[in-house]
Amino acid sequence: MKVAIIAPPYPLEEAPSPPLGVSYVAAACESAGCDVRIFDYIVRGYTREKIAAELDAFAPDVVGSTSVTMNFKYAAAIMQDVKRHNPDIIAMMGGPHVSYDWADTLKKYPEIDLIVVGEGEETLRELLPVIHERDAWPGIKGIVFRQDGQAHFTGPRDLIHNLDTLPAPARRLLPVSRYLALGFPVSIITSRGCPNQCIFCLGRRMVGYKVRYRTPSLIVDEIEDIISYGFTRINIADDLFTANKDRVRIFCEELQRRGVKIAWTAFSRVNTVDEEVLTIMREAGCDSVSFGIESGNPEMLKRVKKGITLDQARKAVQACKNTGVLAHASFIIGMPGESPQTIEDSYTFAESLEIAYGFHLLAPFPGTTVREEQEKYDIEFLTDDWDLYDANVPIVRTSTLSEQYTKRFMDDFEARHNELWNDILRRYSEGACSDEEYLRVAGHNRMHLVFKILTDDLIERHGVFSNDGSSLQALAGRITEATGAQPDLVRQTLDQFDQAGYIRQASEAGTTRWYWTQNNRSDAQY
Repeated sequence: MKVAIIAPPYPLEEAPSPPLGVSYVAAACESAGCDVRIFDYIVRGYTREKIAAELDAFAPDVVGSTSVTMNFKYAAAIMQDVKRHNPDIIAMMGGPHVSYDWADTLKKYPEIDLIVVGEGEETLRELLPVIHERDAWPGIKGIVFRQDGQAHFTGPRDLIHNLDTLPAPARRLLPVSRYLALGFPVSIITSRGCPNQCIFCLGRRMVGYKVRYRTPSLIVDEIEDIISYGFTRINIADDLFTANKDRVRIFCEELQRRGVKIAWTAFSRVNTVDEEVLTIMREAGCDSVSFGIESGNPEMLKRVKKGITLDQARKAVQACKNTGVLAHASFIIGMPGESPQTIEDSYTFAESLEIAYGFHLLAPFPGTTVREEQEKYDIEFLTDDWDLYDANVPIVRTSTLSEQYTKRFMDDFEARHNELWNDILRRYSEGACSDEEYLRVAGHNRMHLVFKILTDDLIERHGVFSNDGSSLQALAGRITEATGAQPDLVRQTLDQFDQAGYIRQASEAGTTRWYWTQNNRSDAQY
């Protein structure tokens, strides 16, 4: 049995890291006895011609794709391309969007044969051995498929009680060198589950209200494996990493006992941290924590069932400052009951914290309480164009807040930040910026260059030479011409790729070709 798993394109603005869900799914498929490949189009360009060639080369029986709402349509279009190329392939999808929009998905996309709902590892291990026996599908919990022309849901599957039974994420199947080149942190989870009831969030629906924990020693085993690839930063993506202080302490002590040195960040809640737990985390390598505060208006926080207070937010931020942990806060605009005054309250509160913060617009994803119980709230959805559900476009309004006001606020907010950024760019061009500003601009320019090299396949497109003209300098010249980037930046970036082993040369029949290695453990191509 051969299974190909699609990692669909994801925008640079969303800081794409090695896809954790895809890695877990790949590992689950392997544990079911399958030969598995990951077709990654996050850090590679996607074309119909490319996927056709990769399907022909691997000849999978099954192709699956994950997605979130904002890239669902792209993922679904890829599945359509798969079925057009080979109708015999079984096409399936999973992930948070289709888990709660499965009826509409199967109706609009007849190419998709099957949907895996919610937590999928155990479902896949049961499904894949009988994937060609459609009579067996009704007996497998946690899937949706067409039966007699209608979407048939086999019922929810129990959540995995013991997360330690999960096979380790199969990151070795990813194009690791490309992710190393891009430089974003690697996400891990130490638990699943969230008892909170925020009406705008899918966490509780996807992973359950009861928190299930992984054994700390196994988590650190995974971190050591991540380090062995060359990654230098991880992000703990749990909904509630800091909820259990004793568990945080045990995890941090395990890192220190083994002498594991890696920088890490975590998502947290302001009512679950204090100076004691932040000190423990800081000593073990944590340098940043992100808080979802969501609103600076107390009544808004109660309405959306956030379960925190502004005083708790102030104390959490101060605790971060006292312990040397950078704090970041995020706020949501457009929730039920939002008005110009509540937005102003959020802005004033965010400024008062004197930390980095950002505003995002409410995106009522399928499966969220605010979407499924819309009639209970003062809110109107303006579109179901999933491409717009990126938290950057106004797609809701309330009785006291128009989408026009929301857009003006966000435009003004962005303009203020752009003015500061443009001032830094001006000083950078004049050679008058600070060392910190220089590093910010240089990092920004490099990140955009690398993402363009990756997603436009510039190494592959411009890396073939006659043997006497295949130097790294020649490759840099071609990529400089293709991107319009500064020649020095291109040369330095490619030199770093070469020195780190992310790219290599292969010579044959009078030509030399530059290629990406899959990872730094071998010269195998991806």
